[in-house]
Amino acid sequence: MSETVFTKVDYDLDTLIKFIKLGDIGLPDIQRPFIWKNAKVRDLFDSMYKGYPVGYLLFWQNGLTADERTIGTDIKQKAPKLVIVDGQQRLTSLYAVIKDISVFRENYESEKICIAFNPLEEEFQVADAAIQRDAAYIPNISKLWNKDTDIFDFVDNYLLRLGTSREFSIEEEKKIKKSVTKLHNLLSFPFTSLELLANISEENVSDVFIRINSKGTPLNQSDFILTLMSVFWDDGRAELEQFCRASRKQLKDKPSPFNYFIEPDPSQLLRVIVGLAFKRARFHYTYLILRGKDLETEKFSNELRDKQFEVLKKAQERVLNLQYWHDFMKCIRQAGFRSGKMISSQNNLLFSYILYLIGRTEYQIDEFRLRRVITRWFFMSSLTGRFTGSPESAMEFDLARFRNLEDGDQYLKILERECNITLTNDFWNLSLPNYLATSSPRSPSLFAYYAALVLLDARVLFSKLKVSELLDPSIHANRSAVERHHLFPKDYLKTIKIIGTRETNQIANYALVEWGDNAKISNQSPVDYLSELKDRFGRDELSQMYYWHALPEDWEYLNYHEFLEKRRDLMAKVIKEGYQTLTAEIVQDISFGELNLNQLVLNGESEAVEFKSTLRVNLHTGNKDPRMELAVLRTLAGFLNTKGGTLIIGMSDESEPVGVKIDGFSNEDKMNLHLVNLVKSRISP
Repeated sequence: MSETVFTKVDYDLDTLIKFIKLGDIGLPDIQRPFIWKNAKVRDLFDSMYKGYPVGYLLFWQNGLTADERTIGTDIKQKAPKLVIVDGQQRLTSLYAVIKDISVFRENYESEKICIAFNPLEEEFQVADAAIQRDAAYIPNISKLWNKDTDIFDFVDNYLLRLGTSREFSIEEEKKIKKSVTKLHNLLSFPFTSLELLANISEENVSDVFIRINSKGTPLNQSDFILTLMSVFWDDGRAELEQFCRASRKQLKDKPSPFNYFIEPDPSQLLRVIVGLAFKRARFHYTYLILRGKDLETEKFSNELRDKQFEVLKKAQERVLNLQYWHDFMKCIRQAGFRSGKMISSQNNLLFSYILYLIGRTEYQIDEFRLRRVITRWFFMSSLTGRFTGSPESAMEFDLARFRNLEDGDQYLKILERECNITLTNDFWNLSLPNYLATSSPRSPSLFAYYAALVLLDARVLFSKLKVSELLDPSIHANRSAVERHHLFPKDYLKTIKIIGTRETNQIANYALVEWGDNAKISNQSPVDYLSELKDRFGRDELSQMYYWHALPEDWEYLNYHEFLEKRRDLMAKVIKEGYQTLTAEIVQDISFGELNLNQLVLNGESEAVEFKSTLRVNLHTGNKDPRMELAVLRTLAGFLNTKGGTLIIGMSDESEPVGVKIDGFSNEDKMNLHLVNLVKSRISP
C-alpha cells in the first residue's frame, strides 16, 4: 500500500469552534471572501439538524516551527496548528452563526447572518422583517449558543412570546422543548477532517484541493501568502483588506484610497508589495521565503521567516501610503488616461506603481522628474500590452534589472531606454497601424488613442467641448457625455453588403462624439450627415478637428476598407504625437546675456538672425504645410552647423510682425512643445 499524504481525524462542532477561537485552526480567507448566500447557510443548519452528512474538511498541518511569536506587535494566542484548505465556507458559516459575529462579503461589506427557526414546524428560514415579527419563530438561533443563555429560560421566553399570538397544547409544548434541545445539541454534530501532512508542498496542496473539489476555484500562490499573513501578521492582512475596502467608496472630507482607475483586491496589492519588497513577480519564491524555508536544506527557520516578514511589512507600509498612492495616480492622469474604463491591463497599472515606489522610496528621485519617466513608461506599456500575455514572466524579467543598481540616475536611464527601444519608428509606422486593425472594444491601442487626444487637448468630433472634459469619470448622467460613433453606421454598411461585426466594429470606424450628435447621425451615410456638421466650423477649425480625429480628406467618399486603412495610419500618427508630448525635454534657462528682441528685429536678418512668418501654416493657403516646418528645421540645422544663431518666428522677411496666433496653437507652451518634437523626430535629440 502506498504512503498517504494525509491523516483522518474526527471532531465535533463544539471542538472545531473552540479550536478556531483559540487559534489552533486558522480560518483565513484562503479561497475568497465569504461568498455563500444566506439561504445556503440556512440549508447547512437544516441538513445538520436532520442528521445528514455535510461533507468532510481538508486541513493542512502547519509546517512552520511551533513557536508562539508573531511578527510585529500583533497579539495572537498561538500560531495555528492547522490551516483550512477546503471547507472554509462551511466553517465560516458555522462559526459566524454560533458565535454571532459578522462576515465580510465580496464587496468588503460587513454582514451578520441571521437564521430563524420554527420549533413546531422544525423549519429554518433566513430571517427577514416578517419572520422576526412572527412569534412562531426563534428570530435568531445564534442567541441559543450565547454563553450567558440558559436554555430553560430561553425556551420559557419563547413560549411566553408564542402565547401572546396563539394557544398551544401540552404536546406542542413538548415538541418545542424537544426541537430547541435538538438544535442546541448541534454542537455535538460529528465532522471528519483530512489533514495534509506538513512536509508536502503548496503545489501538492493545491492539486489535492482541485482533485477532491470539482467545483472549487484552484488555489494560487497569492492565496497561500495571504494565509501566512493571517497566521503570522494578522494586523497586516487586516490593513491590506481595509485599504481595498476603502478604495471602493468616495468619502467627503476624509483621505481615502478611492480613485477612478482601480478597485484593488488584496492579491493585487500583494503583488505590488512583493515586487517592492523582494523585486520578485513570481509568488512561488516569495511564498517559500516567507514560510522561513531554506531552499537548500529544506528546513524551516524562525529567524529567516521573521527577517523576511519585516521586509514585507516595510514594503506594505509604503504601498498603502495614501500620499504615494495618489501621487502615483497623477502619473496615470498625466499620461492622458482618465478612468479605469481606459485601462486595458490592471497588471500594467500595478507594475507601474511598483516602479514608481522603487524610484521614490529607494532612490529618492525628485517627484517631478520621476513622474515624467513613469508617465512615459505607463503610456508605452499600456500601448504595447506589455503585461497582457504572461504578466508574471514579463514582470520578473523587468524587476530583475533593478536588483543591483547604484543610483536613481541609472534607474531612470533603464526605464527611458526601454521606452525608446520599444517605441521605434518601425513601431509607429508599421506595428501600430496593424494593432489598430481590430474590432476589440478594449484594445490597448484604442485607449492610447483616446489618451493621446487628451494629451493634445483635442476637442470631441463636431463639438466645442474637449475630450478630456467629457471623459471625466465624475460625470454621471442617463447617457454618457461622450459616445463612440460609427463613422460609417452599421445600417448603412448593410446596404453595401458589409455586415460582419469584425468589419463594422473596426476601431478605425469609431470616433468620439457627443451623445446628441450620435443620435442625430443615426444610420445615415457619411455623405448625408457630414455637410450639416461641417457647417458648424470654419476651415481652420475643421482642419484641426480632422487631424485630431484622424480623418482623411474627403473621407466620406472613400471606399470603406480604404478609409479604414488610411485612418489607422493617421490614428497612429496622433498617438505618436500624443506620446511625444510626454517626451519633450526640459530646457534649462541658459543665459547668454540679455536678449534684446527689439534690437534684433531692428537690425534685420543676418548670418546669426533669421525670421520666419510661421512655424507650420502656409500664409498663401491658410493651411498647415510640412514645407513650413522643414524651412524652420533647415534654419536650425544651419545654425547648429556653424556658429549658432537666433530664429524669430512670427516675423516676416520684410521685418513685419505677423504674430504666432495664425499657427493655431492653444498656447505658447504647445507651440514650443511642437517645435521641440519636430527637432527630436526630424533631426534627433
